[in-house]
Amino acid sequence: MLRNCILFLLLNVIVTQLTWGQTPAPTRKWGEWAKWGDQGNGTYLNPVLPSDYSDLDCIRVGADYYAISSTFQFSPGVIILQSKDLVNWTICGHVVNDLNQISPEMNWDKMNRYGKGIWAGSIRYYNHKFWVYFGTPDEGYFMSTAPTPAGPWESLHAVISSKGWDDCCSFWDEDGQGYLVGTNYADGYKIHLFKLTADGRDIIKESDKVIHQSRGSEANKLYKINGFYYHFFSEVKPEGRAVMMERSKNIFGPYEEFKQLNHAEKMYNEPNQGGIVQTQNGEWYFLTHHGSGDWSGRVMSLLPITWINGWPIIGEVGADGIGHMAWSGKMPKKGLPIIEPQSSDDFNEKNLAPQWEWNYQPQANKWSLVKNPGFLRLYAFKPIEPDNLLKAGNTLTQRVFRTTANEVIIKIDISGMADGQRAGLCHFAPPRYSSLGVIRNGETSNLEFILKGLSTAGPVLKGNNLWLKSTWSLDGISQYAYSLDGKTYITFGEPYQLSWGSYRGDRIGIFNYNNKADDGHIDVDYFHYTYNKHK
Repeated sequence: MLRNCILFLLLNVIVTQLTWGQTPAPTRKWGEWAKWGDQGNGTYLNPVLPSDYSDLDCIRVGADYYAISSTFQFSPGVIILQSKDLVNWTICGHVVNDLNQISPEMNWDKMNRYGKGIWAGSIRYYNHKFWVYFGTPDEGYFMSTAPTPAGPWESLHAVISSKGWDDCCSFWDEDGQGYLVGTNYADGYKIHLFKLTADGRDIIKESDKVIHQSRGSEANKLYKINGFYYHFFSEVKPEGRAVMMERSKNIFGPYEEFKQLNHAEKMYNEPNQGGIVQTQNGEWYFLTHHGSGDWSGRVMSLLPITWINGWPIIGEVGADGIGHMAWSGKMPKKGLPIIEPQSSDDFNEKNLAPQWEWNYQPQANKWSLVKNPGFLRLYAFKPIEPDNLLKAGNTLTQRVFRTTANEVIIKIDISGMADGQRAGLCHFAPPRYSSLGVIRNGETSNLEFILKGLSTAGPVLKGNNLWLKSTWSLDGISQYAYSLDGKTYITFGEPYQLSWGSYRGDRIGIFNYNNKADDGHIDVDYFHYTYNKHK
């Protein structure tokens, strides 16, 4: 008996070494990742993207991986990422160019969907097309298709037009029949499965079947692997939100076999929402976000998968057969260049670069890349509420990174500003925001810092050009500064703790509005973002 136990323990050690190719990495304290992503030596460290890429889903088509992330009220909506190795990602586009296809509440003159708008969705490839389905809590489910991830994407089509739905996923079986699975959270988190019409644009209502219901059950995905239909979801357990799976030989069930795939680990913000994907060489991975949120948002991690008794266990497999967070792993594909999503912009193109997202649907005639070539021109107009950045249209944003050193510098030409206009650099995560910029009163332009709705006046600005800077580190404490020559910077305003709000991490943005009239403009010469990368 003792000999059998020893052999069993040795076998477990050997299997672990073969599976991971290295001893398990030590745990890390959340947010203190001086190193991240591709380490250039055949390994990677989580997070692979220390930035707000929430509600992920992922597929492989040929040698390329594609992932989507929720975008809430930001426009364009549903960001699409592309990778060759699941670790190094670039932005290739968005699905939704006009948020008014969803609701007028997401337009610049309403701005009434903070914490709502585009939630989790799925991306699939079928019949030589890419298919994206997603939900919004107030409007229902929508879908679109495109020949390539970069588009052009068809106009949105409403699949279900009612409140209370989230986290949907499409699936096509070998016979060509399509399905849609999704959670009706307004009805006790019941998970429904529908057949799709032949064109994939609508559900067949009479096919509706509830296949699961548990506390907080959502994050749905459907897969067919080795003859089993696997329904992936997450649910809330006493220890937190955990990833679960059920399987059946029939897509409509009954689903009588269940397995918990990972432990809910609140110290790591519960990695949960995501997608499983198989590489070309047969390995499996789970691309996920960390779900509880902080100022950096829900960052992206990549966890290895070990198949045990027909179940894809996520991360480092524990003695109980359930996975734990894995902070490192082997690169799915070695030897490729280390790259990051696009960030800096000199505004030399005729179209807006894919890293940019407006806060709500912008007013189309209030910005231009061609009016003054080489510059982004932002025209000012009245906000919905005076002196409230969160109710002012024409704010152009990017995700921030959480690294050991981050610096954003913008150069703006303020010569076209008008009386009542404010413009500059900002951070925000509703309901909090801060900004450093210019306020124009009559013929006078002053530097102005705003925090908690309170304005602090700075010196009078007499030149046409102004440089504005924000710096922060792993702690997320931002310090603004300004320069009149682009060389010497002077700090201004108190330090600002970047924050989490409305299910989003901090955003950095360029803002521009006028309390008094639709008048005035600024020209942005460049936006330069530098941060410490990887190793």
